[in-house]
Amino acid sequence: MKVPSKIIKLKNKVTFRLVNSKFPPITLFDDVISSDHFEAVYAIQALTNPRILNELGNLSLLSTQEIPFGIDGVNYVTAPFTHINVDGSRFSNGDFGVLYLADTVDTAIKETLYHQEKYFQNITGLHYDTVDMRCLKVTFSANVADCSKVEGISESDSYVQPRILGAQLKKNSQQGFQYQSVRNQGATCWGLFSPIHVSAAIQTKHFEFIFDGNSIAKVRELVSN
Repeated sequence: MKVPSKIIKLKNKVTFRLVNSKFPPITLFDDVISSDHFEAVYAIQALTNPRILNELGNLSLLSTQEIPFGIDGVNYVTAPFTHINVDGSRFSNGDFGVLYLADTVDTAIKETLYHQEKYFQNITGLHYDTVDMRCLKVTFSANVADCSKVEGISESDSYVQPRILGAQLKKNSQQGFQYQSVRNQGATCWGLFSPIHVSAAIQTKHFEFIFDGNSIAKVRELVSN
């Protein structure tokens, strides 16, 4: 597959991402301001708090030099690289992480809803369930490959071509890529190969996905008291 030559330079691009609310909002990443500081604190915490190892994920998959210490929501943007889905994603076969972002909250909901719905549908005998999702406003600056016109990467259920493209972009040391949303026609999404390009990830709204036994029939915004 031919890698796109067009590069789009994005500065302080505001995007959106939904994450499951079951994941803790605060981790050790938030308590330190540099890679040197982190390594010292991590060594102490690992001896006294084994739970920290599970929360942070596999740190061997991400250089501490790529962690944007000091930004809001640093844990949210590092998680895709230290908790890699072994089953892969659209642009990765599971060998590396990708931070996926969407142009609007609506696009982020539709992209996430599709995968959550498939998860619910694969649970035998499940007639009703809900899941709460956090919405993040993520700001990043990066030079991304324009993949919006690459053929074969927007198939609804086949990830063969986009995974080949993702591996090539990663091998070529691209910072990220831009592509057309598969779940929200006309919308735009991005994928980043490192969290270092993010300057902020701020929690905004909460949503509840309601599964009725067949599909996610309703998405409800949760209002704080």
